[in-house]
Amino acid sequence: MIVRIMGEGQVELADSHFAELNKLDDELLAEMESGDSPGFRTTLHALLDKVRELGTPLPDDALEPSELILPASDATLEEVRRMLSDDGLIPG
Repeated sequence: MIVRIMGEGQVELADSHFAELNKLDDELLAEMESGDSPGFRTTLHALLDKVRELGTPLPDDALEPSELILPASDATLEEVRRMLSDDGLIPG
């Protein structure tokens, strides 16, 4: 799956990694719902770091359709809230 991190670029991520990412996504959702801004920031960074760690960066000149778009690391709680679906940022 091609994942875009806003402001950074795209990575290719194997579907097998999504169970691990969904745990962080669930944690992020809970922190957003409770208004835990410091926890939200920490978990957002952990989620993006994990995507970078597990994914293979695509070349800067590659422009593949992104199947998943994640917020930038400096996104606010409100900006991320607007990006959410019923499943969170990561489907499943």
